[in-house]
Amino acid sequence: MGDQLVTDLFRFSRFELVQLGKSSITVGGLAAAIVIIALAVLASRIVASALRRVRGRASQAAPSIYIFEKLATYGLVVFGIIAAFSTLGLDLSSLTLFAGALGVGLGFGMQGIVKEFISGLVLLFDKLIRIGDYIELQTGERGIVAEIGPRATRVRNNDDLDVLIPNSRLIEAPVTNWTHQNGARRMHIPFIVAYGADKEKVREAVLRAAHDIPFTLKDTSARKTQVWLVGFATHGLNFELVVWPALEAVKRPNATHAAYTWAIEDALRAGGFEIPLPQQELRVRSFFGEQGEAARRTLGLHADPEETQVQTPSRSVNDAAEDLVRGAEQDADDPLQSKPRPGG
Repeated sequence: MGDQLVTDLFRFSRFELVQLGKSSITVGGLAAAIVIIALAVLASRIVASALRRVRGRASQAAPSIYIFEKLATYGLVVFGIIAAFSTLGLDLSSLTLFAGALGVGLGFGMQGIVKEFISGLVLLFDKLIRIGDYIELQTGERGIVAEIGPRATRVRNNDDLDVLIPNSRLIEAPVTNWTHQNGARRMHIPFIVAYGADKEKVREAVLRAAHDIPFTLKDTSARKTQVWLVGFATHGLNFELVVWPALEAVKRPNATHAAYTWAIEDALRAGGFEIPLPQQELRVRSFFGEQGEAARRTLGLHADPEETQVQTPSRSVNDAAEDLVRGAEQDADDPLQSKPRPGG
């Protein structure tokens, strides 16, 4: 009984399903091919899971391990497909013409998928964008690169939302990599103070508030926290806090910007500086044909001696000018400008 069952199974496995050229596909060959492909996919997932755990523990070598992980998973799947075709007993040389026609058809129908796959491989080996980098696209998407897949790159923003970006966009369109080579980046925090405020006291108060924030990097000869006067608005002086935050803060620009803005408001309020609101002023230049003191006397008004007294401006520190001088000195030391320059 047992021998008969084995004989029947053997005959069933030899049953021919279809003839392709000189090769015939049998039930047994098809079943073996399916098992091989399934084992290859399972092996690729096991290897990917193991390498993912290793990558999580090795932060420095994580980008290289990620590249090896992708190559290993793709390689196992491709090897399984080739082994499955061999198990089927197909004579691939006899299918050359068919494969060529199929390739042309797939080239037109799947050119988008092939383009994204090749772009993904370029991103893996180019290393300008790596896992863990904080990137920003011109269209507004930004976040930490969590995965570079065969079709799209998964970017996780600061709200823990995953954004899928086609790989080709990261190659063809301009991309800002905020954390390339794990370097520090400078941020500009704008604020406004009413006219008449002492610029030096504003600078001292804001710098003190910025240095009190724990993720502000300490000043060095090349990187300093500064306060710049950048313009004159209709209702006040436009300033910018120019600060170098730590790498962890750079990856969270919205929270970092909000933290510095909060600290600046606290410092200005504690220092008694007015944060102006948009307003319109009406100034009468002449009154019944008279101007200046003559108009005052006509109205019975007298100017306050303190208002007419010329005030000598106190000397203040111009951080922007010092930044330009420091940048020029660095350019002189390095004519090719190969080192990052804080100025500009």
